[in-house]
Amino acid sequence: MVLCEFDSSKEAIINPWTLCKSIEVKGEMPKILVGCFEGKMFNRLVKLLNGELIAATKSANGDEPIYRVAYKGKEIAIAMFTVGGSCSGAQLDELYALGVEKVIVYGSCGVLYDDIDDCSIIIPNSAVRDEGMSYHYAPPSDEIEVNKKYIPEFTDFLDELNIDYRIGKTWTTDAFYRETRSKMQKRKEQGCICVEMECSALAAVTAFREKELFQFFYTADCLDGTEWNERSLSDEVKFDEKDYFSKLAMEFAVRI
Repeated sequence: MVLCEFDSSKEAIINPWTLCKSIEVKGEMPKILVGCFEGKMFNRLVKLLNGELIAATKSANGDEPIYRVAYKGKEIAIAMFTVGGSCSGAQLDELYALGVEKVIVYGSCGVLYDDIDDCSIIIPNSAVRDEGMSYHYAPPSDEIEVNKKYIPEFTDFLDELNIDYRIGKTWTTDAFYRETRSKMQKRKEQGCICVEMECSALAAVTAFREKELFQFFYTADCLDGTEWNERSLSDEVKFDEKDYFSKLAMEFAVRI
């Protein structure tokens, strides 16, 4: 018996739209949402844009607030995603159930090559599915396509700003304490240039719900060395660089 067999039915015993019926939304939910994974970065963005609290998804750990902001004449929702494929994937499913149609999400990744600069941009186009969430939203496969839409638009946008970036495959794993050197080498042989915890799960949820999602990473720690190099992984360093990624996400949200 295959434990994680894929079931294509859109109806489950518990559905996100059922739980979301109890969530009160102040006004109409914006159709586009920008989300990140770092709490302090997110709080700075909320403060900078005078975010208005309009709703919150809920979990056993507490509420996950959703704010509405006005940015260059466009209403955009912003939210902080929970780290990890299963939690962030379920949260994304609920956001779609609340009426969001397009999501831009950005977060840090570890790099598998030491020549990739710290605090630079990686745009994933494929993800190795080394997590469990995606197998319940998409048929089994080693990899899943990421960012089926908007890569040309985003790269044109970055080119206009003379911002360097790399496009490549990511390794999504939900067990970062089991990122062994042997596994890392295998992933590099598969073509991966970075590692994170959510990309393949979010891509699968989006495809299953037939919505739109664009993901990009900013680089942080480096796994390619005799010892792990934390670089800018801490949320206590490089505020200006990280806040610039928030600005890029908001600017791109206006464009799409």
